Amino acid sequence: MKKVALFLLFFSLFLQAAIKETIHFKSLDGVTITADLYIANLDKRTPFIVLFHRAGWSRGEYGEIAQKLNALGFNCMAVDLRSGGEVLGVKNETKLDALLKHKPTTYIDAMKDIKAALLYARKHFAKGKLIAWGSSYSAALIIKMVADQKELADEVVSFSPGEYFTKFDKAPDWIKESAKKLRVPIFITSAKKEQSYWKPIYDVIHSKKYSYLPKTKGHHGSSSLWSRYSDSTGYWQAVKGFLRSDL
Repeated sequence: MKKVALFLLFFSLFLQAAIKETIHFKSLDGVTITADLYIANLDKRTPFIVLFHRAGWSRGEYGEIAQKLNALGFNCMAVDLRSGGEVLGVKNETKLDALLKHKPTTYIDAMKDIKAALLYARKHFAKGKLIAWGSSYSAALIIKMVADQKELADEVVSFSPGEYFTKFDKAPDWIKESAKKLRVPIFITSAKKEQSYWKPIYDVIHSKKYSYLPKTKGHHGSSSLWSRYSDSTGYWQAVKGFLRSDL
């Protein structure tokens, strides 16, 4: 019991020591992107994860998750994409700025923000491994973007990706066709019923790849890691195994 208590105390102190800061930088078309930095180690060689949220949400999806990633030894940046809204009381500031500047805010338009965020992280924070992490629509977009431009990230973590873009006049296999070119390690997971959304994409990937499906129904997107869900432990074990595989 004493060991458990000491561990919990150390973990609590670690989270308190981690630096959280809200920052702003420009997207490719001048929209101001808002992001939360979670820095646990000032050494810029520390592996760095850029976290992108699901549809209708904001960087608030990652408040709890980013702190746990800090405790695992990763620095993080949770980004507001212009295609989103509010979650857990955190407003999507990038969306508000895009609307103010009369810029479109579809899933496709968010690609400008994703690329800008990855480039910004590489330039300012990530002198070591850079990991692109997405949820739902952003999980699919980072597969395509890193496959098309390998220099954007060194690994991909993708929660609930799929071909979500036909309503934007994209082909039904738009993500899959790019995924064939992916050359970096990737981890994919989802709710159990969502496997059919990403299995065709996963099957054509030739780089190192890992996947996880829960024994339970599971959950959509990165929120499957929230502690409020009793089956989040399985997701955490799987993603930790992937993240630590190349450390």
